[in-house]
Amino acid sequence: MYTVANAFTVETSHMNSKLNESLPYLAWTIALVSTAGSLFFSLAMELPPCDLCWYQRIALFPLVLIIGTGIVLRDKNLKIYALPLSVFGLAVAFYHNLLYYKLIPQPIVPCSAGVSCTETQLELFGFLTIPLMSLVAFILVTIFLLLYKTKEK
Repeated sequence: MYTVANAFTVETSHMNSKLNESLPYLAWTIALVSTAGSLFFSLAMELPPCDLCWYQRIALFPLVLIIGTGIVLRDKNLKIYALPLSVFGLAVAFYHNLLYYKLIPQPIVPCSAGVSCTETQLELFGFLTIPLMSLVAFILVTIFLLLYKTKEK
């Protein structure tokens, strides 16, 4: 017998399936927009990246290719390839924000040569800084990858 509860369960299951299928696309879109934004800040706005920004770029830029390739090939191991870079980038971004917002003492700051890791180069809406944008991007990519459930064949 088909009841309203069964219909709701089927519909919820379908919605969860669609959401799960969209998670890699969301992670890829965030990585792509973040990469484009990073390049825009340094090439168009001529804001030089600090040392920690370079490490975050090392983690971010390949994510566009890795996640994109995983989507195209429907690779069930996508998480295995992408999560280490995403978690590494998240750790560096978290550390960068601790430095930037002066939650870690100044002598621990690794950016001694070149651009300072604690220098304010850009602040949108009075609070949105480049280190904070990077942190949010890595948090979202990591969460989307962790939530993504691959289908066993």
